[in-house]
Amino acid sequence: MGKIVGKAQYRDILLGAGLLWATLALVLWPEQSMGAMRDGLKLCGNVILPSLFPFFVLSSLVVELGMSRYLGKLLEPVMAPLFRVNGNCAAALALGFVGGYPVGARTAIQIYETGQCSRTEAERMLAFCNNSGPAFILGVVGAGVFGSGAAGLLLYLAHLLASLLVGVLFRFYKPGDGPQTRRSRGPQFQAASFPKAFTQSVTGAMQSTLNICAFVLFFTVFLRILAHAGILNLLGGLLSALLAPLGMDQTWAERLLTGLVEVSSGVSSLTDGTLSGRLSMAAFMLGWAGVSVHCQVLAFLGDSGLSVRTYLVGKLLHGSLSALLASLIFRTVPLSSPASFYLAEQTEAIAQLDFQKALTLSAAAAWGMWLAFLSLTVWAVQKNSGKRPRNVV
Repeated sequence: MGKIVGKAQYRDILLGAGLLWATLALVLWPEQSMGAMRDGLKLCGNVILPSLFPFFVLSSLVVELGMSRYLGKLLEPVMAPLFRVNGNCAAALALGFVGGYPVGARTAIQIYETGQCSRTEAERMLAFCNNSGPAFILGVVGAGVFGSGAAGLLLYLAHLLASLLVGVLFRFYKPGDGPQTRRSRGPQFQAASFPKAFTQSVTGAMQSTLNICAFVLFFTVFLRILAHAGILNLLGGLLSALLAPLGMDQTWAERLLTGLVEVSSGVSSLTDGTLSGRLSMAAFMLGWAGVSVHCQVLAFLGDSGLSVRTYLVGKLLHGSLSALLASLIFRTVPLSSPASFYLAEQTEAIAQLDFQKALTLSAAAAWGMWLAFLSLTVWAVQKNSGKRPRNVV
C-alpha cells in the first residue's frame, strides 16, 4: 500500500480532508465565523493598523536611507561582543523592542537583503529581535488582563531580559562565522534618495500591515471554530494528560494551545487561577509569539534563504526563558492580587481600544525613534568626518 500511495499522496489526502472540514465548519456555523471575523476586523482596525504601520514606515526609512550604517559604526563595539553581529543590526534590535511583532524581524530581513549583514548575522538577529511592543504588554496585558500596571512592567522586564539572553546564547550559533567585517561585505550598499525611499516605505508598510491583518483574521476565525466544534477541548484533554506530571489541568492546557496559535487570544484567556501561574504562562506566550506571528515572519522571509528553524528555536527559547524569569521576578517582587478581571472573550476587549489613542501613541513613539536615529546619525557623521569639537568626547 505504501508503494501505491506515497508520502506526497498522504499529504494531499490530509490537506484535502482538512479543507473539506473547514468548508463544512463555515457552512455549519456561519454565525460564529462571522462573529469571529468581526472581532478580528475590530482588532485590526483599532490595534494592528495604528500600532504597526508607523513603525513599518520608520524601519524601512532607517534601512533604505542608510542610517543603519552610521549607527553600525557607533554600536559595533556593543553588538559584536554581545551578539556576534555587526553594528548595522542595532536598528533591528531597537525597533524590535519598541515597534512590536514583527517589526524587528522585518527590519533584520531588510538589513540582510540590502547587503548590510551576512546570512548568519541575520539568522542570529531573527532569533531574538521579533519582540512584543511595550504598549501591548503594559496596556493590553498588564492593565487589561491582569488589572495591574505593575504586572505589565514585570512581564515586559522578563520579556526584554529573555530576548537579550537569547541573543547572547545565539552568538554561539555557527561559531565559525563572526561579525561581517568591512572588507568582506562585498558590494557597497547604495542609499536610496529620500523621495524614492519614502514612497517605497509607505507603500511597502501598508502592504506588510495588510498581510499581517490577513493572518490575524484567519487565526481568529480558526480558533473560534475549533472551540465551537469541541476540537480545542479534545486537544486540551490530550495535552493535559501528557502534562499531568507538571500539574496542568485541561483548562490550562486549552489556554496554552490557544496561546501557541495566537498570542492575543491566549493571554486574553488568562482570567482566573493563581497569579504566579498566569504571569508565567503569559510570559511564555509573549515570548513564543504564536503561530499567527510566525506566519507573518515567514511571509517576509520569502525567498531570502534564511533559516526558519533557527527563528523558531529562538522563539521557543525566548518563551521558556521569559516564563522562568517572570516566575523569579514575581518571587522577588510579589504583586498583590487584582480586584477584578475583564477579558472574557479572546479579542473582544483588545478590539475596543480607541483607534485615535492607539494611532497617536504609536505615531509619537515612531517619531521619537526617528529623531533618535537621526540624532545618532548626525553625531556619527560628524565624528567620522572629524568635524566634532575637540572638547566633546
